Amino acid sequence: MISYARQNPEASPDGAPPPAEDHIAPAPRVSVQAFCETVETAAAVQSAGEDRRLAKAHLKIQMGGMAAAVEAYRTAPTPNVIILETEGRTDILTGLDHLATVCDSGTRVIVIGRINDVTLYRELVRRGVSDYVIAPINTIDVVRSICGLFSSPEAKAVGRIIAIVGAKGGVGSSTVAHNVAWAIARDLALDSVVADLDLAFGTAGLDYNQDPPQGIADAVFSPDRVDTAFIDRLLSKCTDHLSLLAAPATLDRVYDFGVEAFDAIFDTLRSTMPCIVLDVPHQWAGWTKRALVAADDILIVAAPDLANLRNTKNIFDLLKAARPNDRTPLYCLNQVGIPKRPEINASEFAKAIESEPIVSIPFDPQMFGAAANNGQMIAEISENHRSTEMFRQIAQRLTGRGETKKPRGSFLSPLIDKLRSK
Repeated sequence: MISYARQNPEASPDGAPPPAEDHIAPAPRVSVQAFCETVETAAAVQSAGEDRRLAKAHLKIQMGGMAAAVEAYRTAPTPNVIILETEGRTDILTGLDHLATVCDSGTRVIVIGRINDVTLYRELVRRGVSDYVIAPINTIDVVRSICGLFSSPEAKAVGRIIAIVGAKGGVGSSTVAHNVAWAIARDLALDSVVADLDLAFGTAGLDYNQDPPQGIADAVFSPDRVDTAFIDRLLSKCTDHLSLLAAPATLDRVYDFGVEAFDAIFDTLRSTMPCIVLDVPHQWAGWTKRALVAADDILIVAAPDLANLRNTKNIFDLLKAARPNDRTPLYCLNQVGIPKRPEINASEFAKAIESEPIVSIPFDPQMFGAAANNGQMIAEISENHRSTEMFRQIAQRLTGRGETKKPRGSFLSPLIDKLRSK
């Protein structure tokens, strides 16, 4: 068994999703075997196995606790992770001593117990237990504990994936995605990459005024070559903190993908970038559904009409059901206030979806048209534009971060800047 990995954080209320700042990185492909004493714990572990962050883990559950584990591993190799539920103090220490005689080197052990005592905790650490979780536990406790074993403090943090999708074609979801990514990189000073997943018609290259010779198509059609170095060569640098994985936007081939087509790309980006913004096209396929369900946070962009309301609710309900241990998706209204167009107002949207829109972005064809034609973001044209602040708010909500405070200048700063410019 390995040495202690981390102390389990305070458990969240039963059934409640983790808070916005509680980013749990997905576990790699590992085998996990749990030996439970109670059906309640077994149910929590079973539910955790269905969580998106353990999608690559192979989980097996047995009853019988510590005794069953010791007996099982007398004749079988141990998995990457063992979860043990136990009752009393003596049972834990004695059982661990017996387990150590049959446990393979490198196996990590999580103990679930009912004794909240620092002396016991230290003794468990001394014996090589990776994590000790106080029962009763819920689904997110199990997910956090398993995933935490593979996110040591000295390891590079696994990046957060943000997926942005339109409820209907033509609602401006790509424009929102690109401006939000710009705000994440510029205002929050967070290294980010935009992945344009609309390979046939993507506009990220145009919006950022980039024309890279390579992009995401080179990776998705060469999955055996995907690694950190390969992805780095495909990235186009937009600013100091923002890079682009551009779509080819050509029709010389058909872009039909399997469900797992982008998995290797996303995994590699996670290992190198703190924030990945997916510009997801408005289409429903196995890979688009997988990208949305597997994302850490989701923003749905909708226009204020009936079709958008229906589609937003459908996407919202599906993602809530598929991601019971995550934050609910966010949505925003875009192109609000088109002259002479009947609209469904924000309060009606909120009533139907049972959630308020994060912002309502006003219709401003002159500003957004100029930005699109010039290959600029709204903040580059007008720092004080109302939409600039809205994109900043969305960025803060999606990342769980506040705005990075800029250092205050002295009253002489304007004069000094003027002299430097001469």
